[in-house]
Amino acid sequence: MLSHDGDDEHQQIRASVREFVEREVVPIASELDNAEEEIPLSLIAKMAELGYFGLIFPAEYGGMGLDTIAMAIVTEELSRGWLSVGSVMTRMLITGSLILANGTEAQKKKFLPKIASGELLTAAAFTEPDVGSDTAAMKLRAERGPDGNYRLNGEKTWCTFANRAHVLTVLARTNPDASLRHKGLSILLVEKTPGDRFSPPELSGSAIPTIGYKGMKSYSLGFDGYPCAAENLLGGVEGKGFYQLMATYEYARIQTAARAVGTAQASYEAALKYAKERIQFGKTIAEFQVIRHKLAHAATEIEAARRLTYYACARKDTGVRADLEAGMAKVFAAEMAERVTSEMLQVFGGYGYSREYPAQRFWRDARVFRIFEGTSEIQYEVIAGRLLGDKG
Repeated sequence: MLSHDGDDEHQQIRASVREFVEREVVPIASELDNAEEEIPLSLIAKMAELGYFGLIFPAEYGGMGLDTIAMAIVTEELSRGWLSVGSVMTRMLITGSLILANGTEAQKKKFLPKIASGELLTAAAFTEPDVGSDTAAMKLRAERGPDGNYRLNGEKTWCTFANRAHVLTVLARTNPDASLRHKGLSILLVEKTPGDRFSPPELSGSAIPTIGYKGMKSYSLGFDGYPCAAENLLGGVEGKGFYQLMATYEYARIQTAARAVGTAQASYEAALKYAKERIQFGKTIAEFQVIRHKLAHAATEIEAARRLTYYACARKDTGVRADLEAGMAKVFAAEMAERVTSEMLQVFGGYGYSREYPAQRFWRDARVFRIFEGTSEIQYEVIAGRLLGDKG
């Protein structure tokens, strides 16, 4: 990693988080991943105590009021220890930033301090079984009952952390007129019972087996009349959900780029250490040009992705539209992470394919970056639309 990581405050933040990761995360990550066990709640509690969940939220709502670059640095270092740990923040970031930007004052006071403190854990329920990137085509219905509150009916999928969440941030169709598409969607802050529990038959959940990202489980959810208080309609006005969500994706994609950088960095550091220790033909494999060049290419790509991510952060912090920069950072870092973790696994040779070493964990985890928080294909369309001056 190059030395120019920002000002003294940012360097101190990086050093502090790295120390935490080395002490609390690295010793348990591979063991838990191999056992397909989730992040311990005790670790999440320690992250909450350190303020990681409220980094970018104002102090008046219990946050630390830091900039987006600080958020990216914390995310990067946590993901360097274990992607799943860096991803716990994503849930609170999405819900919290949605509330901060769009919520009523009552909603901000009710939810933000508890999200920042870790008292409330959240999960995003946006995707549906037959609706992925076409957000405007969401079908899950939220209908008002005689008491004025909502009842949710339909399905969501790929809802990561749904089992442990206290609040599900649900994109729902509040107007049944299909011709309205995105104008008929709203976001509801749906409160639920946490602790690996759902409430069948009104709310059921089943875990989706995955090849990586083992520390946080993703769920398919079934809503059958599940209640949501009318006061938890984000912003208090129906039909705004699509627009609220699109703006929040800037933060989510920047944070995902940082997660990719952290995962790739971990892969590179492991390969570098191994290359200095592994002896073949009477010398370390780090002395062979082919290995040296793999390491050089990896370090260069990681640093390029890191700088592009920080550029997107700086753009976001000016308060102007940053979907172009966030999209560029996300897609470049995602594809970089897949290449780098694959090449670093190759440095380990056969051992890279065994669970004895973490190289395979980094590789399996990295593959998800091109899919979640907007596929690479969607990112390129967003980028092209901005470059070509498309409306929207």
